[in-house]
Amino acid sequence: MVRNTKIKMAELFIELFSEEIPAKLQIDGRIRIKEILEEKLNKKEITFSSSKSFSTPKRLVFLIDGIPEKKEEKKRIIKGPKTSVPQIALDGFIKSNNLNKSNIYKKEIEKGEFYFAETSSKTINILLELQIIIPEILKSYSWKKSMKWSNHDLSWARPLKSIIAIFNKKTVDFNFFHLSSNNLVYTDDSNDEIIKKVINFNSYLNIIKSNNIILDQDKRKNIVLKKMNSITKSKNLKNIDNERLVEEVINLVEKPNVIICKFDEIYLKVPEEILIVTMEKHQKYFPLFDNNNKLTNSFLLVANLIDKKGYIKTGNQRVIEARLSDAKFFWEKNKNQSLVKQVSKLKSLSFFNQLGTFYDRTQRLRKLAGLISEQLNLNKEKVEITSSICKADLVSDLVGEYPELQGVMGKYFAREQGFEEDICAAISEHYLPTGLNSSVPKKPISIAVSLIDKIDMLIGFFGINEKPTSSKDPFALRRNAIGLLRIIIENRLNIQIKDLINYSATIYQEQNVKFTNEFAVKELLMFLRERFKNLLKDKKIRNDIIEAVDSSHAEYDFLILYKKSSIINKNISKYICKSIITTYKRASNIIDNEIKNKKDILLGHPETALFKKEEETNLYNKINEIRQYFSSSKKSESYEETLKILSEAKPITDIFFENVIVNDDNSDIKKNRLELLKMFCTTYNNFIDFSKVEGV
Repeated sequence: MVRNTKIKMAELFIELFSEEIPAKLQIDGRIRIKEILEEKLNKKEITFSSSKSFSTPKRLVFLIDGIPEKKEEKKRIIKGPKTSVPQIALDGFIKSNNLNKSNIYKKEIEKGEFYFAETSSKTINILLELQIIIPEILKSYSWKKSMKWSNHDLSWARPLKSIIAIFNKKTVDFNFFHLSSNNLVYTDDSNDEIIKKVINFNSYLNIIKSNNIILDQDKRKNIVLKKMNSITKSKNLKNIDNERLVEEVINLVEKPNVIICKFDEIYLKVPEEILIVTMEKHQKYFPLFDNNNKLTNSFLLVANLIDKKGYIKTGNQRVIEARLSDAKFFWEKNKNQSLVKQVSKLKSLSFFNQLGTFYDRTQRLRKLAGLISEQLNLNKEKVEITSSICKADLVSDLVGEYPELQGVMGKYFAREQGFEEDICAAISEHYLPTGLNSSVPKKPISIAVSLIDKIDMLIGFFGINEKPTSSKDPFALRRNAIGLLRIIIENRLNIQIKDLINYSATIYQEQNVKFTNEFAVKELLMFLRERFKNLLKDKKIRNDIIEAVDSSHAEYDFLILYKKSSIINKNISKYICKSIITTYKRASNIIDNEIKNKKDILLGHPETALFKKEEETNLYNKINEIRQYFSSSKKSESYEETLKILSEAKPITDIFFENVIVNDDNSDIKKNRLELLKMFCTTYNNFIDFSKVEGV
């Protein structure tokens, strides 16, 4: 929108001052309220040159610059609803456009009779507009988590104490629930809140800065990272990047101060995962490592005050010592408790109401272990042992205290109790992958147990009709399915997934688990197929190629599907694929044109006795040569070789199309030649359904 350069521009400054808002809520509020503010101004056709948002635990601040003090609204005609609509619709039109009934008139146009209104030109005072707009914006934002306090009706992330709203050095007067907007800023001085007047953003910023408050979250981040780097460099230590924790802590403080602390070295005997989780997740500390990436007893904390007397450092060291003391106690207690004996305690730990306990689950996994061992040619006893004890750490004190360490603690317990290393690793790794981009298990026993763990979960929930919907997936079945497929693809596994799923369903029945979904196996296989398509799309494989491969392969060997999709996608623009597809399309187009609207059914069985030309025999022989290749190379098929062999038919087909008229006057010869082309297309479709591939 072109501005009138004679109109004076001003800034809008808003501060929402509250009790401390948690980091995630604060970030979301900072981003979304700014977006809603911009949307509202645009809708009202109020121009602005820039918009910024800042936050600290107690403050959400918004600065919109370059807003005109006034806006000239020209005379215009507004089209309303049809005259046949109910009165309530007309009233809504009048109210939404701030009209008078006297402005309304009827007019016949091409689409019927409608209500219209003519507005007069006027000058709009933006300050008065903002008095309406700002409370509307605040009311429209919905916190992901909110609370009410005292006897107030307002629901906010944390108790809202004050609202500053200033436009062009004037207070934007409005009420928002029990609060009235003002021009007073609250600052903290020795824990006493001081109130000062402000007239614009700069005066506000000066007051904030004088109290050592860093309003800009990006500046706080730079200060924290710079100080961390300085400390670690001087101490010859390393701080492993943890972007998520950095983002969190910079939104927990407004006067950032980085302090290095220590805990007693005796706790380094505890598994380092416990120490790291305690520091990062529970205390928001940054563990430090030596140059060999070994955890040390030093850590960094980001405080909200200057620690002149060392009280903050001492207090935090006491806190971490207390937490690590508890962790050490539980470690000493749990590490020697036999995992085999702990399995029976899983009887008291429910997996899911209709699917039994975790003990029932381990028994199902133990039975599945036999079949997966055969398919992957693994030591059956090892897979069965791992399957039996892989959930035993769930009843330990440590996992009760640190749920995120399930599997990890089981690995350490197993190691302490003398289990072989591949079994120990599998107890931890059978939960992998934990996310879309996290690593998959690579060790054989880990792979086996991870696969059957996911199959048991998927068929169980499908069996009781707890399937994902378009908007909900409370049991993370999509993630499990993607994890299952990634394990198969990334480890190049040819497994009979359908057999495993069928056997898993049978084991549930043996445990007297009643499946309410009689089509559970079929639906799960289709679900996996759809997830597999999504996986291929994420790998930038063309949709038509995915459909072509999927249509040609009724079985569920996902590795074959993946390899075929990848090789075609890789070569689709190269001569080798172009020659295959153009040849196939030429043959299939002739077939389609000739049998269109006819009752003839082609089976792809030409009679050699009806061949009249050498080119027919040559093509027939070439097709049989390709068929023989497919028959002899099923298990050891090289897809690069397959493409080469399919492309080598092009010279023969080109000569055939140059010298043979398919649409012969003799109907028997014509049909036989169509049968030959059908045989050709059907043979090519042994690889993928080339009819689904778009022309190249």
